[in-house]
Amino acid sequence: MGFAENLKQLRKERQLSQEELAEILDVSRQAISKWEQGIGYPEVEKLLLLSSKLHVSLDSLMAENTKEPNPEKQVGTGTITITSPFEHVIVTCHKVVASAKMSGKKTSPQYALFGTSEGKGFFGSEPNTFLGWYANETDIAKEIMEIHDAIVQGIATYTLKYSVRTKKWLFGIKIDDK
Repeated sequence: MGFAENLKQLRKERQLSQEELAEILDVSRQAISKWEQGIGYPEVEKLLLLSSKLHVSLDSLMAENTKEPNPEKQVGTGTITITSPFEHVIVTCHKVVASAKMSGKKTSPQYALFGTSEGKGFFGSEPNTFLGWYANETDIAKEIMEIHDAIVQGIATYTLKYSVRTKKWLFGIKIDDK
Protein backbone atom coordinates (compact mmCIF):
# COMPACT_ATOMS: atom_id res chain seq x y z
CA MET A 1 0.00 0.00 0.00
CA GLY A 2 1.12 3.54 -0.69
CA PHE A 3 0.05 6.94 0.55
CA ALA A 4 -3.31 6.88 -1.27
CA GLU A 5 -4.39 3.53 0.19
CA ASN A 6 -3.01 4.36 3.65
CA LEU A 7 -4.91 7.64 3.76
CA LYS A 8 -8.17 6.03 2.69
CA GLN A 9 -7.78 3.20 5.21
CA LEU A 10 -6.88 5.53 8.07
CA ARG A 11 -9.79 7.87 7.26
CA LYS A 12 -12.23 4.95 7.27
CA GLU A 13 -10.76 3.47 10.48
CA ARG A 14 -11.40 6.81 12.17
CA GLN A 15 -14.91 6.89 10.71
CA LEU A 16 -14.37 10.15 8.89
CA SER A 17 -15.98 11.08 5.60
CA GLN A 18 -13.94 12.81 2.92
CA GLU A 19 -15.86 15.98 3.74
CA GLU A 20 -15.03 15.75 7.46
CA LEU A 21 -11.33 15.18 6.80
CA ALA A 22 -11.31 18.02 4.28
CA GLU A 23 -12.79 20.34 6.89
CA ILE A 24 -10.17 19.32 9.47
CA LEU A 25 -7.37 20.02 6.97
CA ASP A 26 -8.99 23.14 5.47
CA VAL A 27 -8.96 21.71 1.95
CA SER A 28 -11.69 20.71 -0.48
CA ARG A 29 -13.32 17.29 -0.52
CA GLN A 30 -12.04 16.98 -4.08
CA ALA A 31 -8.45 17.31 -2.79
CA ILE A 32 -9.02 14.39 -0.41
CA SER A 33 -10.54 12.37 -3.23
CA LYS A 34 -7.55 13.05 -5.50
CA TRP A 35 -5.09 12.07 -2.76
CA GLU A 36 -6.98 8.82 -2.14
CA GLN A 37 -6.97 8.05 -5.85
CA GLY A 38 -3.22 8.66 -6.04
CA ILE A 39 -3.66 11.58 -8.43
CA GLY A 40 -1.74 14.00 -6.22
CA TYR A 41 -0.13 14.56 -2.85
CA PRO A 42 -0.80 17.14 -0.16
CA GLU A 43 1.55 19.99 0.63
CA VAL A 44 4.14 19.34 3.34
CA GLU A 45 2.12 21.36 5.85
CA LYS A 46 -0.93 19.21 5.15
CA LEU A 47 1.11 15.99 5.46
CA LEU A 48 2.27 17.09 8.89
CA LEU A 49 -1.27 18.06 9.86
CA LEU A 50 -2.61 14.71 8.57
CA SER A 51 -0.02 12.87 10.64
CA SER A 52 -0.98 14.83 13.73
CA LYS A 53 -4.77 14.69 13.31
CA LEU A 54 -4.83 10.98 12.40
CA HIS A 55 -2.32 10.17 15.17
CA VAL A 56 0.10 8.31 12.90
CA SER A 57 3.72 8.83 12.00
CA LEU A 58 4.67 10.20 8.60
CA ASP A 59 6.44 6.88 8.03
CA SER A 60 3.27 4.86 8.43
CA LEU A 61 1.24 7.37 6.43
CA MET A 62 3.67 7.30 3.50
CA ALA A 63 4.93 3.69 3.67
CA GLU A 64 4.37 1.37 0.76
CA ASN A 65 3.79 -1.57 3.07
CA THR A 66 2.56 -0.86 6.59
CA LYS A 67 1.03 -4.19 7.58
CA GLU A 68 3.32 -7.00 6.41
CA PRO A 69 6.96 -6.16 5.78
CA ASN A 70 8.80 -8.25 3.22
CA PRO A 71 11.23 -10.44 5.23
CA GLU A 72 13.63 -10.61 2.28
CA LYS A 73 13.98 -6.84 2.19
CA GLN A 74 16.29 -5.16 4.68
CA VAL A 75 14.23 -3.50 7.37
CA GLY A 76 15.14 0.08 8.26
CA THR A 77 16.36 0.94 11.72
CA GLY A 78 14.18 4.01 11.88
CA THR A 79 17.24 6.27 11.97
CA ILE A 80 19.42 7.78 9.29
CA THR A 81 22.54 9.92 9.23
CA ILE A 82 21.91 13.01 7.13
CA THR A 83 24.65 15.19 5.69
CA SER A 84 23.83 18.80 4.84
CA PRO A 85 26.48 20.04 2.41
CA PHE A 86 25.62 23.74 2.57
CA GLU A 87 25.15 23.91 6.35
CA HIS A 88 28.13 21.64 7.15
CA VAL A 89 26.02 19.47 9.43
CA ILE A 90 25.94 15.72 9.92
CA VAL A 91 23.24 14.40 12.23
CA THR A 92 21.66 11.04 12.99
CA CYS A 93 17.93 11.47 13.29
CA HIS A 94 14.74 9.43 13.38
CA LYS A 95 12.52 11.98 11.66
CA VAL A 96 12.65 15.22 9.73
CA VAL A 97 10.29 18.15 10.07
CA ALA A 98 9.61 20.99 7.64
CA SER A 99 8.90 24.52 8.73
CA ALA A 100 5.74 26.30 7.71
CA LYS A 101 6.13 28.51 4.65
CA MET A 102 8.14 31.54 5.60
CA SER A 103 7.36 35.01 4.45
CA GLY A 104 9.99 36.91 2.57
CA LYS A 105 11.15 38.02 -0.82
CA LYS A 106 11.24 35.69 -3.82
CA THR A 107 15.02 35.53 -3.41
CA SER A 108 14.65 34.21 0.16
CA PRO A 109 14.29 30.53 1.06
CA GLN A 110 10.67 29.53 1.65
CA TYR A 111 11.12 26.47 3.91
CA ALA A 112 13.58 25.03 6.42
CA LEU A 113 14.20 21.36 7.24
CA PHE A 114 15.08 20.05 10.70
CA GLY A 115 16.27 16.62 11.80
CA THR A 116 14.96 15.28 15.11
CA SER A 117 17.28 13.09 17.18
CA GLU A 118 16.29 10.66 19.88
CA GLY A 119 16.97 11.73 23.44
CA LYS A 120 16.05 14.70 25.53
CA GLY A 121 16.72 18.31 24.64
CA PHE A 122 15.66 21.45 26.41
CA PHE A 123 12.51 21.12 28.51
CA GLY A 124 12.35 17.37 27.82
CA SER A 125 11.69 17.72 24.10
CA GLU A 126 13.52 15.84 21.37
CA PRO A 127 16.52 17.78 20.06
CA ASN A 128 16.17 19.32 16.58
CA THR A 129 19.04 20.18 14.25
CA PHE A 130 18.70 22.62 11.38
CA LEU A 131 19.54 20.80 8.12
CA GLY A 132 18.89 23.17 5.25
CA TRP A 133 16.96 25.84 3.39
CA TYR A 134 14.59 25.18 0.46
CA ALA A 135 13.51 27.46 -2.34
CA ASN A 136 10.03 25.97 -2.73
CA GLU A 137 7.54 23.44 -1.44
CA THR A 138 8.16 20.93 -4.24
CA ASP A 139 11.85 20.61 -3.37
CA ILE A 140 11.34 20.14 0.37
CA ALA A 141 8.56 17.59 -0.27
CA LYS A 142 10.85 15.60 -2.61
CA GLU A 143 13.62 15.70 0.00
CA ILE A 144 11.33 14.44 2.76
CA MET A 145 10.02 11.62 0.56
CA GLU A 146 13.53 10.52 -0.40
CA ILE A 147 14.67 10.55 3.25
CA HIS A 148 11.59 8.53 4.17
CA ASP A 149 12.28 6.00 1.41
CA ALA A 150 15.91 5.69 2.53
CA ILE A 151 14.84 4.96 6.12
CA VAL A 152 12.29 2.36 4.98
CA GLN A 153 14.91 0.69 2.75
CA GLY A 154 17.41 0.56 5.61
CA ILE A 155 19.88 2.95 3.97
CA ALA A 156 22.17 4.29 6.69
CA THR A 157 23.14 7.65 5.19
CA TYR A 158 21.59 10.36 3.05
CA THR A 159 23.00 13.61 1.64
CA LEU A 160 20.55 16.44 1.05
CA LYS A 161 19.91 16.94 -2.68
CA TYR A 162 17.40 19.76 -2.96
CA SER A 163 18.52 22.26 -0.32
CA VAL A 164 19.88 25.60 -1.49
CA ARG A 165 23.01 27.55 -0.64
CA THR A 166 22.21 30.83 1.11
CA LYS A 167 24.01 33.95 2.19
CA LYS A 168 23.22 36.48 4.86
CA TRP A 169 22.66 40.04 3.89
CA LEU A 170 21.59 43.22 5.65
CA PHE A 171 17.89 42.33 5.86
CA GLY A 172 18.04 38.58 6.38
CA ILE A 173 18.96 35.62 4.27
CA LYS A 174 18.71 35.04 0.55
CA ILE A 175 19.38 32.23 -1.88
CA ASP A 176 22.92 32.31 -3.26
CA ASP A 177 22.72 31.70 -7.03
CA LYS A 178 26.39 30.69 -7.38
